[in-house]
Amino acid sequence: MIACLGRIVHGNDADSKPGDDVSSISKSLDLQGSIDSFDINGVACKDFGGLYSVKPLALIKPFGAEDIARVVKAASQTSHLTVAARGNGHSINGQAMADEGLVIDMRSTEGNHFKFLTINGSPYIDVSGGALWEDVLTRCVSRFGLAPRSWTDYLSLTVGGTLSNAGVSGQAFRYGPQTSNVIELEVVTGKGEITGCSETQNSELFFGVLGGLGQFGIITRARVKLQPAPDMVRWIRVVYSEFEEFSRDAEFLVSQKEGESFDYVEGFVFSNNDDPINGWPSVPLDPDHGFNPVRIPKTAGSVLYCLEVAFHYRNCDHRSTVDTAVSRLLGRLGFVDGLKSQLDVSYTEFLLRVRQAEEHAKANGIWDSPHPWLNLFVSKSDIVDFDRTVFKKMVKDGVGGPMLIYPLLRNKWDNRMSVALPEGEIFYLVALLRFVPKGPLVEKSVAQNHEIVKWCIKEGLDFKLYLPHYQSKEDWKRHFGNQWTRFVERKASFDPMAILAPGQKIFTRTHQS
Repeated sequence: MIACLGRIVHGNDADSKPGDDVSSISKSLDLQGSIDSFDINGVACKDFGGLYSVKPLALIKPFGAEDIARVVKAASQTSHLTVAARGNGHSINGQAMADEGLVIDMRSTEGNHFKFLTINGSPYIDVSGGALWEDVLTRCVSRFGLAPRSWTDYLSLTVGGTLSNAGVSGQAFRYGPQTSNVIELEVVTGKGEITGCSETQNSELFFGVLGGLGQFGIITRARVKLQPAPDMVRWIRVVYSEFEEFSRDAEFLVSQKEGESFDYVEGFVFSNNDDPINGWPSVPLDPDHGFNPVRIPKTAGSVLYCLEVAFHYRNCDHRSTVDTAVSRLLGRLGFVDGLKSQLDVSYTEFLLRVRQAEEHAKANGIWDSPHPWLNLFVSKSDIVDFDRTVFKKMVKDGVGGPMLIYPLLRNKWDNRMSVALPEGEIFYLVALLRFVPKGPLVEKSVAQNHEIVKWCIKEGLDFKLYLPHYQSKEDWKRHFGNQWTRFVERKASFDPMAILAPGQKIFTRTHQS
């Protein structure tokens, strides 16, 4: 087995062909899945970001956890092979790639787990780490009338992929990120061991893997909390001209008890102009009711702010009851009078809302364009300064895509997890979701992202990158701060040879002792 791996890596055998070597390794590993030599489709060479292209040794499509464990174990017995788990390829900076290493296509395992169970009266679903959240949603709602509690905005992401980062959306203020809504995992560690873990069993691995950027193990199964799914959603957008009023109302909504606020709270910034992508036309939900710029106060600046909220209800709820509840909540907010848009949609349609935008982008040929995105967590204490410099000056003309901003509550996150967060109870997710045509604009956008991060550091802002990407160990140490020592200790315990997730560029592959 190891001889075959070595032959693929070094290529010293003049009579050997890549296809023959891959066939040989496949037989030696006794995989139930398959190995694609040199990833002939180029799937593992690229990701959604479109900024990096790294050629792996092979793309492995495992049948299940046993196949993954065999591959990792085999890699551990070589001098320098690495292994990267690839979900649906939506990393931005090559995090799921492995230069001359082995990439594991987790999507081939999507059907391995889907089991409903009740524990102490509470419902859960066991799902594969390679399953897409959109499939989990539709199957849970259609079969059981239940759904996970916390989501991401875009659901064509794998369960294991988002849990390895955090998984945030407009429900996170109430239920925490997706990492706060699992109670058990099955993980293949960097030692090639299949290990079950939870808060009480192998807890260090459990909390390490959640938000661990793939550094400690590959998630092959997750037990996710469920709750009754509503039938319908009233989806609302209201506009603000002043950031202080927008942030005050957003923070008020996320701080209220369940039943006293909306069920989803997000927000975004847009340019104060008629640009079809970055300006007023990006706000209305109902195409029959456009944006009326006459309503904008004359004191408004270069950008405006949109608070996006949603109210869940059942088909049996009387329309007037929903109207009254929504009006009561909106009545406490200080948005610009007349700048409101709303739509009633089904719960699944609301959660799959980005799919429609995806289909539109694919039809226009821009979905496969580079995406030099920047995602940050910024402390409430610094968010006004961030708005004043970044939104009002650096990106006031837009970024060719959404500019998200909304508050989250730190008490909904477990400090034992690996995710690095700003200090303070309230912090903001900020996401510059750029869609950039290939060419000079890509480099310009990447440079602007670096400029923003450098400004945050120079000004001493309390912030963290979400979906982080750094090139040096010093940057990673700064990112994790006082959690760095714990992160390093977990790496030594669960992936001592630094085999896993080489694309994160946190650790360097070590040799076998």
